[in-house]
Amino acid sequence: MLVLLDWLVLILTILYAGLLMAYRNWFDKLKPFTPIEVRRFTYFTIVIPARNEAANIKACIDSILKQDYPTAHFEVIVIDDFSEDDTAFIVKAFSAQYPQVRLLTLADYYKPGELNSFKKKAIEKAVSQANGNWIVTTDADCLVPPLWLSLYNQYIIKEHPVFVAAPVMFTQEKGVLNQFQLLDFMALQGITAAAVGAGKHSMCNGANLAFEKSAFIAVGGYQGVDHIASGDDMFLMHKMKATLTGGVGYLFHPDAVVLTKPLHKWKDFIMQRIRWSSKARYYDDTSIFWVLLLVYVYNFSFLLMLLVGDFSSLIIALAFKTFFELFFLEPVARFFNLRSHLRYFTLYQPLHILYTLFAGLFGQIKTYTWKGRKVK
Repeated sequence: MLVLLDWLVLILTILYAGLLMAYRNWFDKLKPFTPIEVRRFTYFTIVIPARNEAANIKACIDSILKQDYPTAHFEVIVIDDFSEDDTAFIVKAFSAQYPQVRLLTLADYYKPGELNSFKKKAIEKAVSQANGNWIVTTDADCLVPPLWLSLYNQYIIKEHPVFVAAPVMFTQEKGVLNQFQLLDFMALQGITAAAVGAGKHSMCNGANLAFEKSAFIAVGGYQGVDHIASGDDMFLMHKMKATLTGGVGYLFHPDAVVLTKPLHKWKDFIMQRIRWSSKARYYDDTSIFWVLLLVYVYNFSFLLMLLVGDFSSLIIALAFKTFFELFFLEPVARFFNLRSHLRYFTLYQPLHILYTLFAGLFGQIKTYTWKGRKVK
């Protein structure tokens, strides 16, 4: 039994190491986007779905209004998702002062019981009323950098894409949970940049992406995936990549990084990751499915080694896993200026394995709670 398990772990380790080496190779080939001089400006509509974000929405809108980009060439649409706090009131105050800021209310179009994917419907309604020919999405708890729209504009003019993914990172806060989230999210962002830059997986984060409005209409928006609660970002990206001739790109530049807040409770963190993993079984991009399956089975093998008492193999396998993950993460941490945080990486390995198994399993079988609502 132990011999068979050791052989299985060896094979999985080789496959996993090969995957991380591929990601490292793709990431190393990424070159920061070189800004260009432009004489025309894309009209952007920034769409922000917001639910119970009274504590964050003001700072988010403030950061957008401070863009180094002509005010006449962008607008902001916040669509309130049945908030139970002062989110809508705060946005209305902005609208009274800044004509380019608008508030839409999801309750004007739907009843709460009609929907399962509130965010997708919110984005669809905002896009339908957008004046911009390009849509940029972010989240209400995010802060965007001053050159954000300017870099998007230059990238669109230079590369002619229909969809652009861009980097996101957590703000740095103290505490075990915050540190763990930072490292975990850094890995996810590194894989996203590597895979999209190499033209492999359809991966992105709705906190920082852009797409052509006409392309959104051409693929039918979220039609076909609007019954799935999560995945407004990746499903749309895959539809455009699979059906349109225009390119899908990645805006790789440190001044394009959008900052978002980490979650402050373990329960909320687990629910977020369950929400993310719940969409895995719906992926049409089979390359992502096989990668996720390998990662899950590999992490499960560590639990098996622990349960059967194969401790020597467990320690060796953990050492190899940690080595190859750090090998991949080093340039990612350098890009985000977070190399000092890698010294904590080894300490969080056992926790990372357990959380991966838990979120992966319950993402497929459990109804989860997110922002005060139970979601299937």
